[in-house]
Amino acid sequence: MKTYCLINAEIYTGIMTIKNGAVIVKNGFIDDVVSHERFNKKIIPKDAEIIDLNGLILSPGFIDTHIHGIKGFGTENGSVDDILGMSEALTEYGVTSFCPTLYPDSEENFIAAIRSVVSAMGKEAGAKINGMHLEGPFISRDQKGVQKTEYMRDVDLELMKKFDKIAQGNISIMTVAPELKNMRDLALYCTKQGIVLSAGHTNATYENMLEGMQAGILHSTHFFNAMRKLHHRDPGCVGAILIHPEISCEVIADGFHVHPELVKHLLKEKPADKVVLVTDSLRPTCQCAKSLYANNEEVYLDENNVFRRVTDDVIAGSSLTMLKGVNNLFTWGTSLENTLKMAAPNPAKVLGIDRKKGILLPGSDADITVFDHNFDVKLTMVEGDIKYNKL
Repeated sequence: MKTYCLINAEIYTGIMTIKNGAVIVKNGFIDDVVSHERFNKKIIPKDAEIIDLNGLILSPGFIDTHIHGIKGFGTENGSVDDILGMSEALTEYGVTSFCPTLYPDSEENFIAAIRSVVSAMGKEAGAKINGMHLEGPFISRDQKGVQKTEYMRDVDLELMKKFDKIAQGNISIMTVAPELKNMRDLALYCTKQGIVLSAGHTNATYENMLEGMQAGILHSTHFFNAMRKLHHRDPGCVGAILIHPEISCEVIADGFHVHPELVKHLLKEKPADKVVLVTDSLRPTCQCAKSLYANNEEVYLDENNVFRRVTDDVIAGSSLTMLKGVNNLFTWGTSLENTLKMAAPNPAKVLGIDRKKGILLPGSDADITVFDHNFDVKLTMVEGDIKYNKL
């Protein structure tokens, strides 16, 4: 494995900013991060390839914890090739690791999709798989969005244990509706298994949310979308997330799923480390084709760059990329430091891998994204290997 020394970079480590510094990558890990003042040729390993970034921005690789597909590859087919296709495509947009996100489906198809992710792990040619995100099936029929009602289920702990066994411990996140009967039993099981539970597609009242928090539901799925809204007599799910700093939340920063001013308000209310940028992108994102399909239904891209189902115009999902989300947040007035936290360190913290990924410190994985001040990715490195290079 090659040794690299990336010099003359504007570095965002996930902890601090170094306006002009260097990063040394060795054996797939970050070996050292130094400022310009401390940098000298003596610290460069003899076998290192020196890459002069000439003032480009260098950050921890982006982590997308909620993504259904991109460039014609999607999770809905139960195909290993599709998962690997997502892995390879994502590096173009600065993503170095991700959680393939599965839609509710028939038990047979859902299990096939779980198996496809497990089989793909360790074979990735691009972004690494951090484990999967199950967006259901224990979610509310009252907040289904584009999810199919026939595949939503009442809480079934034995079925959950079956999914977990087939996933071989690789379920990272699961979206659930806290108000469902027997949810506490499910939450206790998942918490013990290290599965992050996320409130989403939920009609939970404020009291339901408090009960869910007590059971370990401390994250939330695509904030504001497909959840009970804020009301002055019942803060609901939205209110609970705004009120309680303990709950972290996803945000789809495409400017449509959540108005930019509401995103700005959210960032005033929530601690900086509790907001996670996600794409929720669908299979046809960045795909060039006459007919576009997501979750096996035809969709079209509207004037707001949102996918809608052809049959009824219901919003099907996002066409956002992590790179565009970072660009948007910065354009809306978020500091670049906080924006990049939402794209890398924060999702790593939610997943419990923040000593390994989402940060640039000696000993962490060498997952690196380099982009210019126009937010064009120039280089993506995954665990010390260059996977995308436009320098």
